[in-house]
Amino acid sequence: MNRSSRAVTGTAIVAVAMLSLSACGQSAAEPVDDGKPLEVWSRSGPEAARTYEAVFDAFTEETGIEVDYLATVEFETQLRARAAAGDLPDVMIYDQASMANYANEGMLLPVERDELAGADALSEASWDSVLMADGAYYGVPFSQHAQVTFIRKDWREELGYEVPTTHDELLALAEAFASEDPDGNGVDGDTYGMAVPGTTDRGFFAWWASSYLWQGGGDIVSGESGAYRAEIGSDESVEAVEWIQNLFCTPDIVQPGALTNASATPFFAEGQAGIYQTGPYAFANFDSAPGAENYEVIMAPSGPGGATTLTERTSIYFGASTNKPDAQKALAEFLISEEGQEIGMTAPGQPVVRLPVNESLDAVEIYGDERWAVVEEQLADSRPFPADIDFTVIRQDIAETFNSMFGRCSADVSTELGDLATRIDEELDKQDALR
Repeated sequence: MNRSSRAVTGTAIVAVAMLSLSACGQSAAEPVDDGKPLEVWSRSGPEAARTYEAVFDAFTEETGIEVDYLATVEFETQLRARAAAGDLPDVMIYDQASMANYANEGMLLPVERDELAGADALSEASWDSVLMADGAYYGVPFSQHAQVTFIRKDWREELGYEVPTTHDELLALAEAFASEDPDGNGVDGDTYGMAVPGTTDRGFFAWWASSYLWQGGGDIVSGESGAYRAEIGSDESVEAVEWIQNLFCTPDIVQPGALTNASATPFFAEGQAGIYQTGPYAFANFDSAPGAENYEVIMAPSGPGGATTLTERTSIYFGASTNKPDAQKALAEFLISEEGQEIGMTAPGQPVVRLPVNESLDAVEIYGDERWAVVEEQLADSRPFPADIDFTVIRQDIAETFNSMFGRCSADVSTELGDLATRIDEELDKQDALR
């Protein structure tokens, strides 16, 4: 089998122009397959790329369709360069949160759900995540999970604390990790309470903070079906965000430089911080360090608004400039099949299917790991950002506003959030999505 695979980890920045609808619009004539392999991209590091390669090997063996695979951590930059040239990859596997932005720019083809073999095996919640306000599906669900809470179990037991179930208990544990000697090295206060990824890149800080906002009783927007309004300026949201701000303004609760860290993983893995809210993709890394026996995975401790965390989903997208619609469809059908999903969970490398979207599969049984039962339980009490509108600008504004506020402990949260709410409503209005 002559299937090529390329992994790109460079950081070169490519200047790109925005894609126009005409650049990627399909012509009225039926596209003619150029005979080249199906080009597939994912935003993945080397370990996830190994898993995808195993999935595509199995797909090629079953169908005879060759795949030219690109794994890149510079997905957005490289994709926009290709979009500007009107030559998109045939298939993209990426965060569901980017779907509306790509669809609005004409980069994606709508998906005919009823024509996709195996579509009925996927949950309605999964399909709802790729449904736009115009009533069309612009992706195929592939993977799902919720953010969960990781805690240094050995530290917690060393200090005599119970597993936290409330925000107050979580904060008390974080304060103990920061002021006492949980690692037993004889030095008090040389560790930190929480590992926090505070970077504004891709709006990532909003991904982390949203769970605590919801748990605190606040919200970003309210509404549904393409009609929303800002709620970030409400009294409940102000109170919730003040609680988050306090984490950054109390000495040593979060690690130094938290507001600039693109990844907080090393601080938890290397024994510098004892609490980390992130996704289950971290299991493999943390099983190596600090070691599976030294940490635990728990449901989010509840705040005044409950224990909800962020749902994260990965979807399959069809590039609008393709000349391989049949191969696109065939790959999507394989990826959501029992075989494709299970390979994505178990092949060497990092799982690219965290929890399966195919409801016939049992994640705990496949993984043989009860921690996935916690992830399943948390998924049932989780929520995504709105999928039927372009949330990109709003997510970025939240990340930058929170980053700025939390770096200024004297910042008036109520005023800042009121201004943010105004900007969110203005953005919704631009999209004809303001109710």
